[in-house]
Amino acid sequence: MARRAPLQPPQALRSRLDQRNRRLTATRAVREAIVSLAGIMSCPVRHQGGEEIGRLVDVVARFTLDQAYPPVTGLVVKVARRRVFLDASLVARLGHTEVTLRSARVDLRDFERREGELLLGRDVLDHQLVDVDGVQVIRAADLYLAPTQGRIRLVGVDVSSQSLLRRLGPTRYRTRPTPNRIIDWAAIQPFSGPEASVRLRTSHEGLHRLRPGELADLLEDLGRRQQQELLDALEPEEAADALEEMDPEELESLLRGAEPGQAARLVASMETDEAVEALRDLGDEERDELLEQMDELRAAELETVLAYAENTAGGIMTTALVTAPEGESVELVRRRLAEMREHALEVDAVAVLDADGLLVGDVSLFSLLVADDQTEVGDLLEQSEPITVEPGSPMPEVAAKLVDARRSSVLVVEDGKPLGRILADDVVDALLPERGRLHFPRFLQ
Repeated sequence: MARRAPLQPPQALRSRLDQRNRRLTATRAVREAIVSLAGIMSCPVRHQGGEEIGRLVDVVARFTLDQAYPPVTGLVVKVARRRVFLDASLVARLGHTEVTLRSARVDLRDFERREGELLLGRDVLDHQLVDVDGVQVIRAADLYLAPTQGRIRLVGVDVSSQSLLRRLGPTRYRTRPTPNRIIDWAAIQPFSGPEASVRLRTSHEGLHRLRPGELADLLEDLGRRQQQELLDALEPEEAADALEEMDPEELESLLRGAEPGQAARLVASMETDEAVEALRDLGDEERDELLEQMDELRAAELETVLAYAENTAGGIMTTALVTAPEGESVELVRRRLAEMREHALEVDAVAVLDADGLLVGDVSLFSLLVADDQTEVGDLLEQSEPITVEPGSPMPEVAAKLVDARRSSVLVVEDGKPLGRILADDVVDALLPERGRLHFPRFLQ
């Protein structure tokens, strides 16, 4: 199901606009100097005296973590029946219709791929890219080069249909480019070519600013190989949050296409209820294989929930449960909560237990926040009974209890002992699956 990104606060919008204004293609000098990669493909390469030595086959650029604009390192030129490499230092002028070299004496070496380099025409042009500013998957109709910062660099990409038509039209019309929809390369997350063992920029700060729903949309639009590269570029928590926002069918396809070890790591990083839902969508053999690849404790947590029917309280609960004995101090409980930071989205209260491990009550995070450090957690209990359901309770019953009690979560209890917790948004997801994931802001998120 398609999602629309929520409106961003003014400060975030201003930050993105400021970054766009600092991009190279925002400067007039660079825009006037750009050369179309598609326009110069197959153009003549001439030496200093003007004689043609060959035809341009491709442009080589180096991609590194510290370069927002990859520098051109050389040209691949067809000379007779050979494909040779000319170092970028030999280029005197990169024109719109030809390339001129600095000297008539050139070292014609056979082309070989080097680490960190891509062929722009072969590996990038017409391939999928991620536009971080526009939060969209694009296909490069043209690439733009320009002399800047002391080198010829890749500075932009064009995705307009006009650029594509210009490339496919008669040769006589392939002259000076007139960018219709230029996107600055600093806003692009590229992917390596199928034959290139190159690690592209994965520290792209713009990528890490995107919200989980935006990353999910990108993942759904990418091909299988590009999906894996994008996931590799994210922190584990970012990847897990994005997967939780994906359409279930798209997520199932992604997990089936991933290497089992990677798929297991991704599922294990997801919230328990979301991980269980993803596992249920797989076949028995696939599910067992992923569980075998996980940490034993994490696999046991998920198997506990999988044992219950999916339309019951036990089937959607999270086992990331924080408990505390009645006599424990608030300070100690806070410390334990800090250790559960990775489960922040699954915890909205602390279950208080008696000496036998039976549930006594529930204390909200707000009550813990405002209480004195040495206060016993049992003293924070309210007079009302905790809101509980049995693991076999159907979802309408769980929803009714939440509504009647006006609480944000309900505890799943068996024989007086808490097994897990169900949050309000998980109930909404279970009752209204056709409306997609709805994640409400939670306290201390």
